[in-house]
Amino acid sequence: MLRTNRASPLKASLRYLSTVQTTSFDPKSLDVKPNASIYSAIQPTGKFHLGNYLGAVRVWRDLCDIAPESTRIVYGVADLHAITVPKGRKELKDLRYEAIASILSTGIDHDRAIVYHQSALSEHAELNWILSCLTGVGYLGRMTQWKSKSEGSESASLGLFAYPVLQAADILLFKSTQVPVGDDQSQHLELCRHIAQQFNKSYKKTFPLPTTILAPTKRILSLKNPTKKMSKSDSDQAATLYMTEEPDAIAKKIKKAVTDSISYEFKYDPENRPGVSNMINLVSGIQRKSIEQVERDIAHLDDHKKFKDYVTEVIVEEFRGPREEYNRLMGDQSYLHEVVKKGNDRARAIAVKTMNEVKVNAGFD
Repeated sequence: MLRTNRASPLKASLRYLSTVQTTSFDPKSLDVKPNASIYSAIQPTGKFHLGNYLGAVRVWRDLCDIAPESTRIVYGVADLHAITVPKGRKELKDLRYEAIASILSTGIDHDRAIVYHQSALSEHAELNWILSCLTGVGYLGRMTQWKSKSEGSESASLGLFAYPVLQAADILLFKSTQVPVGDDQSQHLELCRHIAQQFNKSYKKTFPLPTTILAPTKRILSLKNPTKKMSKSDSDQAATLYMTEEPDAIAKKIKKAVTDSISYEFKYDPENRPGVSNMINLVSGIQRKSIEQVERDIAHLDDHKKFKDYVTEVIVEEFRGPREEYNRLMGDQSYLHEVVKKGNDRARAIAVKTMNEVKVNAGFD
């Protein structure tokens, strides 16, 4: 049985911070299997923040750079998932293309990787229904994200409850063997493997059981409250850093970020100094350095202003290129349409082939 995390927010954040990388990170260390099929997707819920960047899309770019040519790579904008929280027509349309621009702005090559809109492929919903009929509601009810998002709400939708099955359909539609995920999605991938096993056992072996490629940087926490993860939905937007923000805006947010009263040294101590530790963690993630290396780099800093100026400079320089490219892409909507159309066509060719096999194996031929 899956165990629900009942730890307090503070204990949870300390656990994330206590498991960050302790050695420098080399993208070549990502474990890509021969002839792998890699799939991942991200919801179009607004411009990407620092956590999205370090926990997802930069790893996507790394995989494009280091994966063998025999590896198939598919990255989706999960716009069907986005409407578990209803959105207006114009808002959803804008968000979908902001997501495409954000993905491309990080340097992901859309010739190397298929970049597409999930909603363009009806096969996602079709496979979702078949897999839903093999998935127990008890299993879904134990999902920790369902528990956290629906707690105290009488209006939580069926879509919110069942979206992990659609997520499994997304992955299995491309017969994915590896899925880059953050640590908060590992339970969903466990469910995906369970569903694949159920289908293979009930009908015929059709789906491989995908494994995880974990992002090397653990969760980036809120700048204003380092007991919870950084989120686009935070009521205090000073807590969240976005890839597209101008340097002055980044500097202002870092200046107001929660740290502590100790000013003579800045050490990684998540239990006693969560705010400082969170910023050391994000610098570690951006620079691909170990915590110990970052501590050595900042050992000469002896007040909060110098420390925060250092963190600001690291973030501003990392986001300079993606921000400029994002702005350029958003000014060229015709180009974004071309990229999406090409990606949709390439993705559909794979999805149709998989669904034909699924239908035959399940008896729908």
